[in-house]
Amino acid sequence: MAIAQHVKVVEVGPRDGLQNEKQFVPTEVKIELIDRLSAAGFQNVEAASFVSPKWVPQMADGAQVMAGIKRRQGTVYSVLTPNLKGFEGALAAKADEVVIFGAASEAFSQRNINCSIAESIERFEPVAAAAKDAGLRLRASISCALGCPYEGEIAPAAVADVVKRMLALGCDEIDIADTIGVGTPRKVTAVMNAVSAVADPAMLSAHFHDTYGMALANILSALEAGIAIVHSSAAGLGGCPYAKGATGNVATEDVLYMLHGMDIETGIDLDQVINTGQWISDYLQRANASRAGKAIITKRQAA
Repeated sequence: MAIAQHVKVVEVGPRDGLQNEKQFVPTEVKIELIDRLSAAGFQNVEAASFVSPKWVPQMADGAQVMAGIKRRQGTVYSVLTPNLKGFEGALAAKADEVVIFGAASEAFSQRNINCSIAESIERFEPVAAAAKDAGLRLRASISCALGCPYEGEIAPAAVADVVKRMLALGCDEIDIADTIGVGTPRKVTAVMNAVSAVADPAMLSAHFHDTYGMALANILSALEAGIAIVHSSAAGLGGCPYAKGATGNVATEDVLYMLHGMDIETGIDLDQVINTGQWISDYLQRANASRAGKAIITKRQAA
């Protein structure tokens, strides 16, 4: 299958990346991060999460963040909404898209949210209906689609089954997520072929973690399977809770370097993202996980 000439890169750093930081990141820093990323040209930024502060204290200021950002025309600002209370917060905050999340693994679903996959999707029915009534985009994320920390291998057919259930809720986009980063290119091909048989590939996205250094290779396999939406995080923000010390989200800078090097259009300014990734890494006093970003900064300094 021909690789798409334009790929939508969804920036998840402000939510999926920052939520793993132990120290609370000030609201104004979150706002500046989102504004910098918006200015770089992203079509979609995952900005906040309306979950209980008890479970994710880092995301307790979601309403303030959404109120403070400079909204760029053409950018969709997404928020995570696990229940109707979260959805009401998202609606009040004028989110463009709400995100619900399930798993392809029964064991992960039971350990993570204490219910079966079927029960978890039933819980999302009122959220999905409310989103549709409000005219908001609805996105679903399916975790452990390429492997589970408890079950191990996940059958592609199991992932396709959850995709069908999410489609029945009216989802506009569905993320195929390698939560623990264990996927390899052939596994990605098998999973993407299975899910593309039950859903339009144009509404499917690749959300791959880089725990074992496979994310870019896996993204290429997804592109070759007809996927044209990729998730990433500036400077590789975020970790993997199931592999201590391991990297989490693939770095946006590395994804853009690869895509632009393949003459694939993204509409995103790589240099601006590199500057933003280094800025937030310096602020958080953490290592910048982007190889391309660090290499280009080093080259600049040597010039």
